[in-house]
Amino acid sequence: MEDGGRSRKDGESRSPKVVKKPEVESPKSEVEENNSAPDSYPDDIPQSEIHESELNKSEIVNRKSEMEIHHHPEVEKKGFKEYLLEGLMIFIAVMMGFFAESLREHLSENKRAKEYAATLYSDLKADTISLDKYLKRINFGAAQVDTLMQLLSANDPKDIPSGKLYWYGLFGGMQLGFAPHDATLLEMKNSGSLRFLKPAISRMVAEYDQRLQFFKSTEESELGIYTEVRKTKALLFNFKYNDAANTVVQRIYIKYNRALIDSFIKTNPPLLSTDKIIFNQFVELVRSRFLKNQAAYADSLNHHAIVLLAALKKEYDLEDE
Repeated sequence: MEDGGRSRKDGESRSPKVVKKPEVESPKSEVEENNSAPDSYPDDIPQSEIHESELNKSEIVNRKSEMEIHHHPEVEKKGFKEYLLEGLMIFIAVMMGFFAESLREHLSENKRAKEYAATLYSDLKADTISLDKYLKRINFGAAQVDTLMQLLSANDPKDIPSGKLYWYGLFGGMQLGFAPHDATLLEMKNSGSLRFLKPAISRMVAEYDQRLQFFKSTEESELGIYTEVRKTKALLFNFKYNDAANTVVQRIYIKYNRALIDSFIKTNPPLLSTDKIIFNQFVELVRSRFLKNQAAYADSLNHHAIVLLAALKKEYDLEDE
């Protein structure tokens, strides 16, 4: 019994007692919960607050980025001398550009001036050739008209050989037009290109143009008288003999031959009338044409053209073609 009791007591002492500890949350679990991802937010926190928190974080990051982007670096301040030097450099650059443009325009204008001078020179050369012919013919014609007036002032028409009246009377109705080569001059006037020429040359060109316009106006003003002369002449002279006299004139313009003139005069073709009144009217009309004045105007124009040619040639180093 004693053994049995001792054994039970030994058995009881050998079997350990189980002690129940209270359930307490470990700190480790709290840390793990705090470090969990956003998806593990507790169910009792509203989703709107979670999103707002995330947006606030994003906005803060963006603002920091913007502040970094818009941060202006410090600029070193310049002194007065540096600003003055920069201003001077800009001024020099502008002035150089201005001078370069002025030089380019100057060279361009000089080139155009020489081109105009060359064509004007060519036109004036042609004018002087035409004026030389004009002067030779009008001076010759004016001399023949002088002889006609001398004959009629001293004699009755019926007492003068008809050949002489035909020949000298022919030049009373002569018409010599001068067609100037003024294409370049007109272009320069209309476009204002006369300014490209040197001032002295430009003035000479303007004076030549003035004389030319005057000469043309005097030619135009006598067209009415010329028509009346031809009408009166038709009452005195037969046209077929006038035509024969014209043939002689054209030949002596090429090469003067007094024998041809005398040969025609000796034929003494018949007149249509020897009426003194008609002859007097004819001579008065011929006198009103002032052929000598026209010759003087043409000579003045020709002289000015020659002077202008010399000036153009010297100023622009032109060569004759």
